[in-house]
Amino acid sequence: MPIAILGPTASGKSAVAVAVARRLGGTVVNGDPFQAIQGLAIGTGQPDADEQGGVPHLGYGALPLSTRPNPKAFGELVRGWLAEASDPVLVTGSGLYLRGIWDQLSELPDVDPAQVDQVRSWGIRLGMPALHRYLAAVDPARAAALHPHDSARVQRALALHLAMGGAPSGLLSRPATGVPPGWRVLVVAPGRESRRERVVARVAAQMAAGWLEEVAGLLAAGHADDLIALRPLGYAAWMAGGDLQAARLQVIQETQAYAKRQATWFRNQLPEAPTWDPDLEPLEAALERLGLG
Repeated sequence: MPIAILGPTASGKSAVAVAVARRLGGTVVNGDPFQAIQGLAIGTGQPDADEQGGVPHLGYGALPLSTRPNPKAFGELVRGWLAEASDPVLVTGSGLYLRGIWDQLSELPDVDPAQVDQVRSWGIRLGMPALHRYLAAVDPARAAALHPHDSARVQRALALHLAMGGAPSGLLSRPATGVPPGWRVLVVAPGRESRRERVVARVAAQMAAGWLEEVAGLLAAGHADDLIALRPLGYAAWMAGGDLQAARLQVIQETQAYAKRQATWFRNQLPEAPTWDPDLEPLEAALERLGLG
């Protein structure tokens, strides 16, 4: 029976997944599309050898920087990893990509690359707040789920709108949602203030580990276009250069906003899933909620 460890960025869900996999003698399987991309190890929080703790991991840094993930194709890929793994423990913070992994997405229309380029050029000329207002006019439900500066998802939604001529939110979910039969799930859910503090600590640790050097190396290797197209969280601020302190604060604010949206998604979309607060309860409580105590 597969297990999914879910939760917002910086919640500590990867460490929980390692503990669960160690208890089972199993394998941690990545369900985060950006952690699956090569070259983004520090900025996306791919677990290093120490964090993996000797437990087998699948799907981290497995795809080239030229990859442009989408929920359905990535979901198929992760299902392959899950089938390959022994006693798999899925870990992800992305609700939309989780729907893809659980095969809970409708078929999406093909989007002409020219339409993608058109929307991207609007973003450059008009700014993301303007694009978000446009999305709110054509698809209020999808706009409400996205931060105005979440450029990748706002632009993707507008490109889908151009391709289909309607509201893309109508395509995103099948009626059957929630935790699929046979899965055991735990949502790692720190409190609001703790979540914000954890993000600050995470960004500091990433900087100390060489995140800026990682970005500089990617730019020097000619991957600026890949980073612009992928829009992994935080990278744009470092790419822009300028004042380091201002960039750090921007990365923290963007990450805190993203973590808040993740926490809200899991709370609203998976209300039946058991939760665990790492700041208030011992790890054994998490294992017990998964039936592993």
